[in-house]
Amino acid sequence: MSVGKSGTILTSTDGTSWTERTSGTSIHLYGITYGNGTFVTVGEYGTILTSSDGTTWTSRTSGTPYHFLNRVTYGNDTFVTVSWSGTIITSPDGTSWDNRTSGTTRNLLEVTYGNGLFVTVGDEGSILTSSDGTSWDNRTSGTSEFLWGVTYGNSTFVVVGSRGTILTSSDGTTWTERTSGVSNTESLYSVTYGNGTFVGVGSGGTIVTSPYGNTWTGRTSGTSDQIRGVTYGNGTFVTVGDNGTILTSTDGTSWTERTSGTTIVDPINETMC
Repeated sequence: MSVGKSGTILTSTDGTSWTERTSGTSIHLYGITYGNGTFVTVGEYGTILTSSDGTTWTSRTSGTPYHFLNRVTYGNDTFVTVSWSGTIITSPDGTSWDNRTSGTTRNLLEVTYGNGLFVTVGDEGSILTSSDGTSWDNRTSGTSEFLWGVTYGNSTFVVVGSRGTILTSSDGTTWTERTSGVSNTESLYSVTYGNGTFVGVGSGGTIVTSPYGNTWTGRTSGTSDQIRGVTYGNGTFVTVGDNGTILTSTDGTSWTERTSGTTIVDPINETMC
């Protein structure tokens, strides 16, 4: 499932053939996740939509109408979404949402859950962690770059950001900077883990992969479009980006472009269920 500009929602069972769904909104959607039998997508002006099947969507009240909700994740029986100015809101069911105190005023751009821990990242090297989504701790990242993406896999958190920044951590507290091989004029916007491989994607069609997160290899994507999101499910990596770009790969190395049926899905994110 992929979401994007003007309320765009696309679904696919295989990553190859995509169907556009009616979201009921023209608001830009920035993030989507799945948990507890519910899809949750978030976007501009505090927009939150939920669905049990990915087809029929219901608008929910976030309580943050002046904020752009950037990303959303699910873990520990809790949905967590993050936004500008350190905004974090949580929900047990995707319907009722509570505002939490993050302890920062910096913009938060991505959030994930792994190994019993929520990790959110953002502007100027911001990293916060929480075991329950309610109480948050600021961590020292060692960088002032914008951090755009975070994932967990192979007992490791991996964060990606501007100027090819990659950070890794085994516990979410202590972070180590890695060499991505990406030009310092390029950004990495998203990262995921699957099939024994981390995959990071970014500007100019950049794709890099790593088995452990410490050493990275550049891959040929076949596109020069910005790649905004990447995920893994059902044996397939799927990336999405500007101009409706969708690429798929079974191994993270060889990539095939797919027809999305839209040219307006940027900026986007996606989930695999």
